Amino acid sequence: MNPRKIAVVAGSLSALLALTPQSAKAQQAAEPKRPSLEALQGIILDRAPQTNVAVVDHERISAKRIDIVGDDGTIRMTLAGNTPAPIIDGLQYKRAFDVAGMILYDAKGSERGGFGVADMPSGTTAVLALDHPAMDAAGWRVSADGSVMFVINQAPPLIRDPGLGDRLVPGVQTPTRIKLSVAADGTPAVSLADAGDQPRVRMTVTAEGYGAIEFLDASGKVVHVLAPERDQKR
Repeated sequence: MNPRKIAVVAGSLSALLALTPQSAKAQQAAEPKRPSLEALQGIILDRAPQTNVAVVDHERISAKRIDIVGDDGTIRMTLAGNTPAPIIDGLQYKRAFDVAGMILYDAKGSERGGFGVADMPSGTTAVLALDHPAMDAAGWRVSADGSVMFVINQAPPLIRDPGLGDRLVPGVQTPTRIKLSVAADGTPAVSLADAGDQPRVRMTVTAEGYGAIEFLDASGKVVHVLAPERDQKR
């Protein structure tokens, strides 16, 4: 669960093959950055994680965990004081930090979202996420410092790796297209990003209390600001 996953720890990025500048550009456009196979191998906890229950109890309750299962025994929801590590396409990966809450799974047992309270070094954080097949899609985060953030990520391409048994590669790089946030000091912002994950339009309220829309170039530099009320008072 990413504002997760709150979940998979991304590793090193795959290298781009470059015979010529033109071929490198085409390769970059076709293949997004992703964790290397070695990095993924290093965070796999279980290559055959439990995704179903052989004998359904109708109410499987234990001291630390409750599983809700489908008619075929597949676990579709887990409520736990320490949620299980994320399962993606049949492999279980390390979670970045402990989360108490509820996890949702699809018909194949892969994590597709959840909500809970995360124990992070910076303090307790409340999180909620809904997932693409191998990556966060949208998520809320309420941080210990009082800041709040909501993000919507573009769906990454589905990549399979023979080294993972031809399973989906988690953590493939994808742009966060929309970000809504309120900083710890109360400053609100709405940001829209391009396909390169670079914010290009940002709406906010300045420290003086003026509404403003900022336009940014590909390097992140603000190239134009619309702030009618501020301009009228100059």
